[in-house]
Amino acid sequence: MGANLLVANASALIEGTLLTLALVCAALPLAGLLAVPLTIGLGSRSRLIRGAIHAYLVFFRGSPLIAQLFLIYYGAGQFRPTLESIGIWWVFRDAFPCAVLTFALNSAAYTTVLVRGAIDAVPKGQIEAARALGLPSGRITRHVVVPQAARLAFPGYGNEVVLMIKASALATVITLFDLMGTLRLIYSKTFDLTIFVWGALIYILLIGTFRTVAHLVEQRLFCWPKV
Repeated sequence: MGANLLVANASALIEGTLLTLALVCAALPLAGLLAVPLTIGLGSRSRLIRGAIHAYLVFFRGSPLIAQLFLIYYGAGQFRPTLESIGIWWVFRDAFPCAVLTFALNSAAYTTVLVRGAIDAVPKGQIEAARALGLPSGRITRHVVVPQAARLAFPGYGNEVVLMIKASALATVITLFDLMGTLRLIYSKTFDLTIFVWGALIYILLIGTFRTVAHLVEQRLFCWPKV
């Protein structure tokens, strides 16, 4: 299984794995922050706001992630003077922030739909009962809607994180030496396909570790003992 190949390139593979984790860990919190106003906006009474958000969701959920990477990384250069004038060119100048931004925008679209669906799935009767008891809207949201929506959305969000870990391999197309980029570099020097087997095992290990942690968190937060 090419153990010598693995040992000889262990440091490079560790660096690539850390970069992959950095991409995912940077993109997911940003996606979560973006998803909050988007989810709220989907419930807005303004058709303009809802229409703009739906257009965003259709674009980022309907187009390939690799195309989005190319548009943001290579396309932003055409607007460099404008971006420099407003002080945000640094975001588009390097590959890493471009990848983080693209992954965040893409994940935010899926997270928004997921959370909105979980909120809509909360039984309306419970909300009406809370209103009948005289609870204000803020307390209804915090104590009735959010806990149940979080419980419904958590498994689906776990799947979104897994998909993001796997999709992070696309960062190699914009010159980032993440795990996949490192694997390609090693292969170009050795022409030994075994390295991709080791790479697949590393991805499986990352995803398996996350699934285990997510399961423990779900059991801790959302599952209560029967009485």
